[in-house]
Amino acid sequence: AQIPTVPMNDQHQPADPSPAEAPAQEPTGGPAAGPAPKEFLFFVVLIAATAIGPMSLHIYLPSLPGIQSYFAVSAGVVQLGFSLSLVAIAVATLIYGPLSDRYGRRPVLLGGLGMFLVGSAMCALAPNIWVVNFGRLLQAAGGAAGMVLTRAIVRDLYVREKAASVLGYLTVGFVLAPMVSPAIGGVLNDTVGWRANFALVAVVGLIVTAAVALRLMETNARPIAYEGVRSMLASFALLWRMPMFRGYALFGAFSMAMFFSFLAGAPYVVVKVMGRPAAEYGFYFILLPLAFMTGSLVAARISQRVGVERMVVGGATVAVIGSLMVIASVTLWEWTPVAMFAPAAISAFGNGLSLPNAQAGAMSVEPRLAGTAAGFSGFLQMGTAAAAAQLVGMIQNGTPYPTIGIMAAGSLIAFIAIAVPVWRARRAGA
Repeated sequence: AQIPTVPMNDQHQPADPSPAEAPAQEPTGGPAAGPAPKEFLFFVVLIAATAIGPMSLHIYLPSLPGIQSYFAVSAGVVQLGFSLSLVAIAVATLIYGPLSDRYGRRPVLLGGLGMFLVGSAMCALAPNIWVVNFGRLLQAAGGAAGMVLTRAIVRDLYVREKAASVLGYLTVGFVLAPMVSPAIGGVLNDTVGWRANFALVAVVGLIVTAAVALRLMETNARPIAYEGVRSMLASFALLWRMPMFRGYALFGAFSMAMFFSFLAGAPYVVVKVMGRPAAEYGFYFILLPLAFMTGSLVAARISQRVGVERMVVGGATVAVIGSLMVIASVTLWEWTPVAMFAPAAISAFGNGLSLPNAQAGAMSVEPRLAGTAAGFSGFLQMGTAAAAAQLVGMIQNGTPYPTIGIMAAGSLIAFIAIAVPVWRARRAGA
């Protein structure tokens, strides 16, 4: 498809389009999004910036035993690096959005990538485990910038339905990274050593940072005033008072809780409860990101025609059906990986259909606060996902039921969270 370029003024800001080029107005009454850049490399840069954070999170997981042996520390101390990463991502997503609304997407994204590079270098050269863990914290916080701000950039450039379509393609990068990174990390760990994983991430991060600096223009043409933490909290409160934002944000949060609760519990169930080898779990795990990616690609193709609300509610319905099928298959048949992963893949497909649209919807409720909305909703997603994963670990009882029960509960809450405000809005004629 031919995509018109973004006209730039002398300050490297997107210029106002001419009347003939003016895009359609937002259905919600907000300002119209600017035209999109023509270069295909622009989308490649966005996908790379989105994927760098998940890549760094998953590529070093196979190295955890090696890091533990190298520094002669307990497994809990090594695991702290992973736990701190989730906390850092959740907190960072709150900060990047409001900062980018005030100072622009490009400088904040470059600042986050710079932090990512510093953290990666610290991990690769770390003399002790505490430097590794602190480096992981910086690496995760920096990588979160791409996860948040690429969504806001897309929302700057496109009206809502088109933004949902483009976000579907970005989600593919977000899913592909954790799907292939553990395999790459395992090979590097076995052949070169655990430091090689961090060195590779640092090199990739340097390339992505250079690409962002060279190819990414500023897309926030209407920065808003930022008056500190109180102003940021006021923006969060303003968004939270909007029923549709709450619906989109809570849907995304509990959809991620459903996904992460399964990821947290499935290894224990497959290896410990079912007595299967870890390699077999790794094989079945590929089904989930593959199904999620497929759903995201479908969303990218049809979201403009179907509409955001219908895509979110439809995807939520598919996810509920899949989670209930997991319970039915595990209850009625033998406990096998197929009984868990096959219906769970249906839920993952539903999430792929709905999450890009929910992200676009959350940022469209108040387009002036697109960055804040991306950060706030991202914080809710990571925080709820971390809580669900921890809950699964705390209530394990030697059966698959804690894992699949929390997964089903997450899918049902997510469905209710979005179905109720959509129904009320349609009933009111909004």
